[in-house]
Amino acid sequence: MTDIGDRIRALRIAAGLSQTALAGSDFSPSYISLIESGRREPTDGSLGVLAARLDTTTEFLRQGESGPSEAKARLEIDYAKLALDSGAPGEARDRMLALDLSAIASLLHTDILMTLARAHEGLGDLEASIGVLEPLLTRERARGHHLDAATIATDLVISYLQAGDLHRSVDVGEQVVTELEGAGLAGIDEHLRLGSTILWAYVERGDILFATHRAAQLIEQADALGSPRGRGSVYWNAAIVAEERRDYALAQRYTSRALALIGESGSSRDVARLRLHYAWLLLRIEPAEPIAALEQISRAAPDLAVIGSEVDVAFGEIESSRAHLMLGDPVRAEDAARRAITRLGDKPRLDLCSAHLVLGDALFARGDAVGAAETYRWSADMLGMMAASRQSAAAWRELGDRFLAQGDVAEAARSFDRALREAGLRPMVPASILAARASSPGA
Repeated sequence: MTDIGDRIRALRIAAGLSQTALAGSDFSPSYISLIESGRREPTDGSLGVLAARLDTTTEFLRQGESGPSEAKARLEIDYAKLALDSGAPGEARDRMLALDLSAIASLLHTDILMTLARAHEGLGDLEASIGVLEPLLTRERARGHHLDAATIATDLVISYLQAGDLHRSVDVGEQVVTELEGAGLAGIDEHLRLGSTILWAYVERGDILFATHRAAQLIEQADALGSPRGRGSVYWNAAIVAEERRDYALAQRYTSRALALIGESGSSRDVARLRLHYAWLLLRIEPAEPIAALEQISRAAPDLAVIGSEVDVAFGEIESSRAHLMLGDPVRAEDAARRAITRLGDKPRLDLCSAHLVLGDALFARGDAVGAAETYRWSADMLGMMAASRQSAAAWRELGDRFLAQGDVAEAARSFDRALREAGLRPMVPASILAARASSPGA
């Protein structure tokens, strides 16, 4: 776009407006045509009306990306992204919050807000990240900007998953996937990454059969159409589905394939997070491989220390704690668990419950049964504050096992009961009958 007419025409087309619609009641369509062809210079007043209708600024219409506001915004975006890559999400957040969106052309708004949301996520503030991404996704979907919407939706699916809202995670992802496929965009990277990210949500929600079916579809599309990065994302999440089916051999093959593909073209953060996933898998296969798991965590640590979120780094600490416990080193296990707890803060998180569970295990292994019991009960209180899900059901089951190991049968029974309830298995015998049975002679 080299002049005002070019910029107005490009923005009008992007907004899906005809010359008549842009003209409205203030101008004639022929006047708009003359401006776009460069045969008429709009007045300041006319430019203000057109800027408002095109959701931009008069400065951008006059000067384009070389205007002072846009040039400053682009510089701040670049600095913020550099801060994120350097492990300084707080600086990135502050730079983006300091920008006045009303003075900046709307074509930069998505980049600004996505960078802001990733800064919030890097700080572990998932609620703030979701608060930025939700209205942004609504806007991009309304405009028919399918690729931007898919990228935003992928980040939202992950944020809702980490926050424990599985149903919203699936709903957001499925809506945008349907729109992408309706627009003939199935098989492109944005579609594959979003579709494969939702697999994680299906698994956590307990839809294993559908997740298996969907994973097979995505693998077929990815192998036929996808780039290495898109295919790597599909194999990564298909590995999660295989794990839930207890097919660990297939899960390892998929994870190794994902590492090879994402290592070719993925971001350092993607590779590091995949290594953490591989470590998680190595600690759950039979027999477990804690030394190999610690090696994967160690290889991921340098990148995560710089560009990982607090949640990513804490996850690595939790799995390190598990590995050290398996190797008979409860001191290092306790240290790793406490570091994870410090990073995660005090907001209700399943990861925070997991960190307290492994801390309790470390304390118990060191002979501190009282401290372990207090830590387990803290986990129970935190779990009670969270919405039911397959993930929380698994956490309740783990908690019950720990109470049972300590000889606290009553707490173990309550935990197992809660696990069953959150997995969707409710009592079938009326409580009144059970109560009558308990009070009868000889009961």
